[in-house]
Amino acid sequence: MTTKKELSPEQREDLLQTVKARFEKNMNRHQGLEWAHVQAKLEAHPEKLWSLHEMERTGGEPDVVDYDEKTGAYIFYDCSAESPKGRRSVCYDREALESRKEHKPQNSAMDMAADMGIEILTEEQYRKLQKLGNFDLKSSSWVKTPANIRKLGGAIFCDRRYDTVFVYHNGAESYYGARGFRGSLRV
Repeated sequence: MTTKKELSPEQREDLLQTVKARFEKNMNRHQGLEWAHVQAKLEAHPEKLWSLHEMERTGGEPDVVDYDEKTGAYIFYDCSAESPKGRRSVCYDREALESRKEHKPQNSAMDMAADMGIEILTEEQYRKLQKLGNFDLKSSSWVKTPANIRKLGGAIFCDRRYDTVFVYHNGAESYYGARGFRGSLRV
């Protein structure tokens, strides 16, 4: 069964108003960028608008954090204070999910991100986000794990404690109520 990746006119308008208000409230995240240009780009790409809606719906509070001058893409990250609530208690990926014999989580971070049309933040992107504010003071977020670590059964996650960003490892099949993932979307 495929779900329709399209927003109703009401959903579209509500989302644009919400994201615009967040954009205007947090200008430090995107100095020099104008909302009208961001909105025009979003309206030209309804599938990206749907992905942005999924980020919002799951508690990510997406906001523009960068502009790629080479490609002309606006880059959104999840900017919720804590790891998005609608994306917690998930293991790292499908392989990890299938390796669990019992007490399986509902989903994996990589599968959820793919279903939403977004990418999980890399460690570098996570550190960039942390320069824009204090995030994950009580939670943690899976980040894109290098293949050599994943091949050995591990996965990495990050959080911020003691005014420092920490990178940790865990078995990819682990999941916790306070660990989710943050995503990025290029529009």
